[in-house]
Amino acid sequence: MPKNQFGLIGLAVMGQNLVLNAADHGFRVSVYNRSADKTNEFLAGEAKGKSITAAYTLREFVDSLERPRIIQIMVKAGIAVDEVINQLKPLLDKGDIVIDGGNSFFPDTERRAKELEAVGLRFIGMGVSGGEEGARHGPSLMPGGTRKAYAFIEPIMKAIAAKAPADNAPCVAYIGPGGAGHYVKMVHNGIEYGDMQLIAEGYALLKATINPSADEFHQIFSEWNKGALSSFLIEITADVFSKIDDKTGKPLVDLVLDKAGQKGTGKWTSQNALDIGAAIPTITAAVDGRFLSSLKDERVAASKILQGPRGSYTGSRQKIINGVRAALYASKICSYAQGMTLLRKASTEYHYDLDLHEIARIWRAGCIIRARLLDVIMHAYRRNPALPSLLVDDELKLAIQNSQDDWRFAVKTAIDLGVPVNAISASLSYFDAYRTEHLPANLIQAQRDYFGAHTFERIDLPGIFHANWKG
Repeated sequence: MPKNQFGLIGLAVMGQNLVLNAADHGFRVSVYNRSADKTNEFLAGEAKGKSITAAYTLREFVDSLERPRIIQIMVKAGIAVDEVINQLKPLLDKGDIVIDGGNSFFPDTERRAKELEAVGLRFIGMGVSGGEEGARHGPSLMPGGTRKAYAFIEPIMKAIAAKAPADNAPCVAYIGPGGAGHYVKMVHNGIEYGDMQLIAEGYALLKATINPSADEFHQIFSEWNKGALSSFLIEITADVFSKIDDKTGKPLVDLVLDKAGQKGTGKWTSQNALDIGAAIPTITAAVDGRFLSSLKDERVAASKILQGPRGSYTGSRQKIINGVRAALYASKICSYAQGMTLLRKASTEYHYDLDLHEIARIWRAGCIIRARLLDVIMHAYRRNPALPSLLVDDELKLAIQNSQDDWRFAVKTAIDLGVPVNAISASLSYFDAYRTEHLPANLIQAQRDYFGAHTFERIDLPGIFHANWKG
């Protein structure tokens, strides 16, 4: 019997679906899970009759694979990954390839790559996006590591990756060395946080102004999904509004507690942006929004003490719908612009040599942030690979210009009614700051020089200066 071509450790939902995906594409797969019961359940269920072989020890698992062995780990990020790697290391031979397909923090991936390569093994940190459905039918894959290691896994990854509707191209590409793949996945998740917060704020503003029924919300979002806002997140939002609770007969979304969870990847994005000096206010506002949502008891108490505006919206229904739509689209462009600018800065900081065109290309299908906008972004980087910001691309510049009046109307309305739109307003402020020739930072520099002799530059003379501001 020939040995298997691909091995996967960790049979949680994502692992199971990736294995089924690989088997459907003709690959012989070995699986291992620390719980034998989980393994048996999987074999007796969806894996039955497929080219999937179970192993009940790591030695048996490793021996079942052809060389160089390709082993993907799908376990919880953190210490569990290190534990599996440490158990595998003595069983592997030089040249074998270990892939971490979880949401690992990129510095951990850098460390693991150095440790494994030092003993002759090859390591790939690969971002996997698309959730359960994506894993089963085609995720977006972001592998980082050495090019030679990627060359061995490329046939499998191209086969199981999502295919973009526009050109049927597989949504996978070599990202860069070390932790580049997990870095790009981290930023993907940061953009995802931003996108979700923007949509939630648009929902809140519509609710505060015209209070659509769940069915009307479904219609509004379904209509938006036919145009420039077309995306996976807009599509599933429309679906959310159509779900009726079996117990009460009410729209289920109205019964969900307003406390948003998070696994940390959005926070990592904001922390890293601060570390390398990149402004990503939309994404950070989204992270803050989740923190604020977690303060449910405090917010309930504060709502009985603190008061805001008492007015109501008296304008046109269609005008506010158009305003929210425009605000979502323009803010979405800003969020992606911030994410791509962060990637550009990180590429230099960490020597990743990232190809922003390729990153936009592989995000077009399979992943959570897939959207029609990504085709526009991909073409923007094709036209100008050195584009400093998406905001100055001709096509995207025009899109924001056409949205600007409605965008500002939506933000003004939110302010007048006291509706928090942290991410939408942060996006608008980011746009206004980026387009402003003269920011008030001259005053900040004067203050810094006054109290700390931090010096400043002048607009009329070259060099570095310090002044006696009391004189």
